[in-house]
Amino acid sequence: MPIERRIFHPLAVFTAMLVLAVASAATTSSQAKSKHAKQSTTHASSSHHSSKHSSKAVAHSRGQRSIDEERTVAIQNALIREHYLAGEPTGVWDSTSKDAMLRYQAANGWQTKITPDSRALIKLGLGPDHKGLLNPETANIPSPHELGLDSRTQPGGAADSE
Repeated sequence: MPIERRIFHPLAVFTAMLVLAVASAATTSSQAKSKHAKQSTTHASSSHHSSKHSSKAVAHSRGQRSIDEERTVAIQNALIREHYLAGEPTGVWDSTSKDAMLRYQAANGWQTKITPDSRALIKLGLGPDHKGLLNPETANIPSPHELGLDSRTQPGGAADSE
């Protein structure tokens, strides 16, 4: 095989690979640009379309809207026990109950914008029930220290009888 063919063959293969790589990159780039252009025009047309209509959008809130009566009675009983609420539990989560919970949370150094706070409920002894856990020994359950509880008191503030 002459020397020219030995040099020309690998050079031709390399050139062909280079041409294919450039063509592939150009195709990918043009597809990305056309997708972006389609999204832009779609977005523009949908915003233009929605401005023609004067219908109001309905907001759908998610999550729990209120506390049920049974849970409210339990929280009110705990707040009464802790002397943050007076009287008898009504089962209605009213402004008096919210104010008592807010004061309880503030007294423990917790946020006061959302009531009831999960830490407050746990400290009041109303936290999750761990009886149904498969492995309660290894479950990730907050310790009393993480909840801000003194190790000498139980939830609800009752001291251990020693």
